[in-house]
Parts: sequence; C-alpha cells; structure tokens
Amino acid sequence: MTVRRALDRVYGAAAWMAALFMIGTLVMILLSIGGRLLNFHVRGTDAYAGYSMAAAAFLALAHTFKRGEHIRVTLLLDHAGRGGRHILELWSHVAGLLCAAVLAWFSVRLVWQSLQFNDISQGTDATPLWIPQLGMAIGSVIFTVAVAEELIATLRGGKLRVRTAADEAARSE
Repeated sequence: MTVRRALDRVYGAAAWMAALFMIGTLVMILLSIGGRLLNFHVRGTDAYAGYSMAAAAFLALAHTFKRGEHIRVTLLLDHAGRGGRHILELWSHVAGLLCAAVLAWFSVRLVWQSLQFNDISQGTDATPLWIPQLGMAIGSVIFTVAVAEELIATLRGGKLRVRTAADEAARSE
C-alpha cells in the first residue's frame, strides 16, 4: 500500500467519523426536543450537540480538502495563465499549510492543557473538556497532513486541479 493510499484511508476514516458526529448532533437535538415534549430532561444535550458539531466540522476538513470541495476564489486563478496559476497554487498551499499547522499546534496544546488542569465544562454535565476537544485536535492534525501532501504534490509538478468558473458554477447547482 502506498503512502498516498494510506493517507486517503485516514481521510476517509475521518470523514466517516465526522458523519457519525453529525448523527450524534441529530440525536442530541432530537433527545432535547423529545425531552421537552415528554417532560424529561437529559443533562448536557445542548453541550454534546455543540461538541459533536465541532468534531464533525474538524474531522471533515481533510476529506473535503482532498476532494477539492473547499470554497476557492478562482477570479485570479482563471486569469493568471498556466505559470502564474502554478505560482499562486504554491503560495496558497504554503499559506494554507502554515495556517493549518498553527491551528493543529494550538488545538493539540489546548487538549494537553485541558488534560493537565483537569478542565471541565461549566454545564451540569461537567464533562472533562479534553474529550470533546480531541475531535478538533485530531481533525486539524489530519487536515495539516492533507495540505502538506497537496503542497508536496504541487512542488513535484503534480497535476493541478484546474477548475474554471463554469466548473464551479456547475458543481454548485
């Protein structure tokens, strides 16, 4: 198995986890609504819905990025020409990698500090905060790897994902 295939499996697994967390968000919301209708209360449903939503968003970053589904501003790219487009792609991947790496660093650091200080949520559920923060940390680390992989492919002269404005419009319909 090549490294690229292994990484694609990691991105896919993270996407599946994101989907499960989306289902978790739905379950928490339905439990909260059902509780109001049937006069019972489950502590922490609002907090757990938020934790699940955040985990889903971060775990889906790499898979979405690798599929070319993140929003791109193609106004400059469409008019840059092949050489200019390559330079802009390199610049955007370097800038993206720096931003992703900073996000990953601080996300992992936040989990570590929450674990060290035994930080707990202020809601009635009193959840240790490092647990829900793991989704953000893992997702941002996987996203950083995905951006680095794309940068390396671009540096090696790999095929650029060239999309025109017409392609973008067709995808959004």
